[in-house]
Amino acid sequence: MDDAVISRWFTAPVPLGRVAAFRTLVYLFVVGDLIVFTPWIRGHANTPGDLYQPLRVGRMLHLPVPDAALVHGVFWALLVAALAAATGRLPRLLGVLVFLLYSEWMVIGMSYGKVDHDRFGFLVALAVLPTVGAARHGDQRTSEAAGWALRVTQIAVVCTYFLAALAKLRFGGIDWPTSSVLAQAIIRRGTPLADLIAGVPGLLILAQFGILAFELASPLIFFVPERRRSLVVAFFYSFHLVTFATITISFAPHLVALASFLPLEKRLRAAEPVASTLRE
Repeated sequence: MDDAVISRWFTAPVPLGRVAAFRTLVYLFVVGDLIVFTPWIRGHANTPGDLYQPLRVGRMLHLPVPDAALVHGVFWALLVAALAAATGRLPRLLGVLVFLLYSEWMVIGMSYGKVDHDRFGFLVALAVLPTVGAARHGDQRTSEAAGWALRVTQIAVVCTYFLAALAKLRFGGIDWPTSSVLAQAIIRRGTPLADLIAGVPGLLILAQFGILAFELASPLIFFVPERRRSLVVAFFYSFHLVTFATITISFAPHLVALASFLPLEKRLRAAEPVASTLRE
């Protein structure tokens, strides 16, 4: 493929209002993540230091062993920075600050034996959003920088699916689709809906083939015309809805990053008349 074509694809202009909406969503999720999804990380303030096994990035950067001052300091600094960044002010400075603080929050959380792969696309979004600069809600001017930031996030989202499939085949082998992976997950954390599904002969095996096929085929979303891409994204969301309804795995940060495929600025414009009516 011609380099110019690839370059145009990576930097296809999008409205600045789309990035503004996505940025607000991302930074508000950081606040929600601290309070709702990962408040357990604050518990590492009192965890013995000898249990800390830093991720590779932590080792490379020689990050300090978490203690009470570091954990609580990162929590409150990140909470304030994310709220400020959600307003759109100082997008580069606050965006970089949120990315660095959230990355440290993840290192603290994931350096005790558990690493969640649902945060890859979200971390990439935090890394690239500051490169866009100023962007206001409703701004219909297009920007290649905005297009690049969203495209890189989209690639990270798709890689989360595709590389998960490769990992299944690498560590589980070609027998992964016929293994008891889902059955074990249902035993550990299944819901009543999962119990009903598990009672249907062969359905869990069929579901595992479907999961693997879905993840391997995920890059095809880039070949779907943009006007129909929202339907594909809706299917992706439904996949995660079923996952949560059966084995209570939410993938919340990944779902936020997945919104990089959506024309969020159109959703906001559609909501404006309703908001005006309510104010009246």
